This record gives sequence, structure tokens and C-alpha cells, in this order.
Amino acid sequence: MKLVVQRVKNAKVDVDNKTVGRIEKGFLVLLGVTHTDTKETADYLVKKLCNLRVFEDEKGKMNLSIKDVKGKLLIVSQFTLYADCTGGNRPSFINAAKPEIANELYEYFCKECKNKGIEVEKGIFGADMKVSLINDGPVTIILEK
Repeated sequence: MKLVVQRVKNAKVDVDNKTVGRIEKGFLVLLGVTHTDTKETADYLVKKLCNLRVFEDEKGKMNLSIKDVKGKLLIVSQFTLYADCTGGNRPSFINAAKPEIANELYEYFCKECKNKGIEVEKGIFGADMKVSLINDGPVTIILEK
């Protein structure tokens, strides 16, 4: 499982010109799933994400978690995180999990983040999504297991 985590001032995801998820301060999380991922993989990354200390404290030091600042999550599935471009210029997505497996783990990941007390907004799995954001910092971190 691979996460691209962006600290944002705000972010939204639109499908068919309709906003399906929107947050203010928090993380935009692009989530990719590969064949070997399990619920245990998701649990590890949920814990890592929810405790990631990249929000500034009163001294301007990145020392606070999303829970500390009462931030929100916008989680968007993105199979292209597992693109393999080593064989040419057209990416292969053979390393991405099959949609039914990926969707199950995506939904599980979102549910577990909610269970940690964080408000979660989502994209629509498999849809053509338009994602907009204002990256704060910019701060972008890749988490994977």
C-alpha cells in the first residue's frame, strides 16, 4: 500500500462536475493498493497517517498530528501510484491490485481512519475524478508498507 500525503489548507474532489468530497485543513491522501496488501498493511498505515506530526506547533515546528489540529482527511483511491515505467514510456499497472480487492482495502482504510476519530471525506472508487487542492507548505510525504 502506498500513500501520497499532502498537507492542505483545503482540497476537494469532483465527479461529473459535482463535489463529492471537500475538506479544509488536513491531509489529501492518494491511496494505492498492490497485490500483497492486507488489512494489517492498512492498519499499520492508518496508525502512521493519524500520528504523522507535520502540522506546526506554537513555535512553528512540525510537531502536531492531524488529531492535534482537528484536521480532516480527503482520501482518494489512485491505482496509478503503482505504475511501472521501466519497460518503456507507456506505464504498466500490473502491480496495482484488482479493483475488487483494492476497493475493499480502500473502504477499510477509510473506516479505520474514522474509527480513530478523524473526519473522513472520500472520492468515488474507480470514477474519473478531478482533484483540487492548496498544498500547505508545501508538505508532501510518501508512506508505504
